[in-house]
Amino acid sequence: LDLRVNVLKEKRADVQKELGKAAIKSVATPYSPWGLRIDGKPALTKLDVFARGAVEVQDEGSQLLALVLDAKRGEMVVDFCAGAGGKTLAIGASMRNTGRLYAFDVSGHRLDALKPRLARSGLSNVHPAAIAHERDDRVKRLAGKIDRVLVDAPCSGLGTLRRNPDLKWRQSPKAVEELVAKQTSILDSAARLLKPGGRLVYATCSILPQENEAIAEAFSAAHPDFQLLDASELLEQLKVESAKGLCSGGASGSSYLRLWPHLHQTDGFFAAIWAKND
Repeated sequence: LDLRVNVLKEKRADVQKELGKAAIKSVATPYSPWGLRIDGKPALTKLDVFARGAVEVQDEGSQLLALVLDAKRGEMVVDFCAGAGGKTLAIGASMRNTGRLYAFDVSGHRLDALKPRLARSGLSNVHPAAIAHERDDRVKRLAGKIDRVLVDAPCSGLGTLRRNPDLKWRQSPKAVEELVAKQTSILDSAARLLKPGGRLVYATCSILPQENEAIAEAFSAAHPDFQLLDASELLEQLKVESAKGLCSGGASGSSYLRLWPHLHQTDGFFAAIWAKND
């Protein structure tokens, strides 16, 4: 089980000591600077460290998606498919609770699950908003105004098979085809939010190339105003160890983030990163 330390409130080493006093042994995650890994599933919710918002349960791969967005203090940022807000909370903490962070999702129910987590986190810069679809008026009003956008797109979820093995019986080629159309549409809409010089991250927890590299390559071909960035270079700048081993090549020579359960002990994740040309 992976935990993310809320850097707005605590230091990783201090949280590790506190967990140790509760007889929960943890080790620092090898790639994420915010993560701790523990064995088993202890009753975390009963601990003060959880109740006061010092930790959240979050896979290390998911933490790296928030890290690679690299949101800065005072920026305008959008988590486009926020869900229950795990990455939203990580992004808000990395912004040091400044600027504005919009958490958009088509499911008000999922966003409701963010509210208690948000209260624990101490963040006041997060603005959750349910939208009808990716072309909602709320989205249009922000066009060209946003510094960074994360699109953690709806996907087959096949990167989470180690935790949800039944998923493979619930997916079909037709369902994946429908997802690819949705992913393409969402990414196109999210791209319109960015101001010149802004950063766009497209991510999934899928291992299928048609939901990942194929989407990224089609987007790059259709949007010459966006430049694909090298994921391994960005991770190295963020001082992530063994960054090159977390990435694989893209068509233009730049690399994508590509995480595998059997290689990296994370869920299967993919991310492509672009900068909008000035």
